[in-house]
Amino acid sequence: MTDHDDTPRLVRLVDDDADLLAAQAQALRVAGFLTEPFASAEAALSGLGPDWPGVVLSDVRMPGMDGFAFFQRLHAMDPELPVILLTGHADVPMAVAALKQGAYDFLSKPLGADQLAAALNRACQSRALVMENRALRRAQQETAAEETRLIGQSAVMQHLRDAIARLAETGGDLLLAGPGGSGKETVARAIHRQSARRARAFVHIACETLKEARFDAEFMGLDAAGRQGRVAGRLEKAHRGTLYLDGIDRLSPALQARLLALIEGAEFWPMGAAAPRPLDLRVIASTGVDPERLVRDGVLRADLYYRLSGVALHLPALADRREDVLDLFRHFILEAGARLKVHAPPMNPAIRARLSSHDWPGNLRELRQFAEAHVLGLPAFDTAPEDDPAQGLSQMVQDYESGLIREALRLAGGNATRAMERLQLPRKTFYDKLTRHGIKPADYRGPDS
Repeated sequence: MTDHDDTPRLVRLVDDDADLLAAQAQALRVAGFLTEPFASAEAALSGLGPDWPGVVLSDVRMPGMDGFAFFQRLHAMDPELPVILLTGHADVPMAVAALKQGAYDFLSKPLGADQLAAALNRACQSRALVMENRALRRAQQETAAEETRLIGQSAVMQHLRDAIARLAETGGDLLLAGPGGSGKETVARAIHRQSARRARAFVHIACETLKEARFDAEFMGLDAAGRQGRVAGRLEKAHRGTLYLDGIDRLSPALQARLLALIEGAEFWPMGAAAPRPLDLRVIASTGVDPERLVRDGVLRADLYYRLSGVALHLPALADRREDVLDLFRHFILEAGARLKVHAPPMNPAIRARLSSHDWPGNLRELRQFAEAHVLGLPAFDTAPEDDPAQGLSQMVQDYESGLIREALRLAGGNATRAMERLQLPRKTFYDKLTRHGIKPADYRGPDS
């Protein structure tokens, strides 16, 4: 988040009392704020919009458009624009109603300069975070489609893409399960970007790094020592967006209980706030272990598991979609070459044999590292697999042959006749080899074949 000292502290003041408006503007300028005073809500609407970087402080009782109607106009224009209402005792019910509809806060008159400055500092910090996230989203807009593209034409991947599209529409919490390196974070981000929350933040939390002693500071916010204001916590950042709990089984039982209470309570109490704030989250959790086994072993609380697992999506291991390995490898080569600013050497027979025969226990992570090593021209593996150091030439030839057949089928779209022609093999020989290597042409056909 933008540091407090660098946060633009722009405040639009609205009050029909000229003397009070002038006094507030003077006091806030002394406190370091940039002020824009207006004597009416109608005039104050001028120039406001989603790109305006400040916050609004408005009186409630005003002739013409009152503070509540003014807030409603602003909220319709930009729901993330912080609006603070100044209220007398009789206006508190109206202010509470505005707070429930999305107003940032309300302050009761009379109030001291320090209290006002602290509230405005919090609002400015929140606005700075929103503007920062919007700028990042604009910067990433051109590359987001490529980043979220799930590569592979196997039946397994087609099913996964369909599931992601359906889950993105539902908007409910869900649990992702799959082996390490299978792309759980990529899937979580894809679901977020295809959902109605795509314009809000995606907050990634590595659960193994969370400590009980720092939970309040990290999730509820932190006082900025020696300065007015506060640092927003993870819940405030994720509000109306997606909270991704990476490795939910790595949380201690105590933190699991606290998170469950926050999720089910649908509100939180930020540091320095006068009242609890509503909490609107979509929670996506992930684990690399069978979640039901985690519950049986007492590692994962049953109540948290059942809260998150109304929808559970199991991600496949790379070994379960071998026909996608070559496409993924090529993608990782291009990615690594662009990042490292080098041209990858051509694939040799040993590389192709490795791609077709290796089980990839590290899944996408291992394949990406293998691609980087290839781009850099580094030896990435021994000629023999790790579990058979005595492998000889015969097995190496078999692996190479398997790789050539798989590549021919991929280029032929699973059409066995065209693959035979490419390899110049008789029909019986070709099918004998398919049987020997356990290769099925159907695995290489597209959905419309």
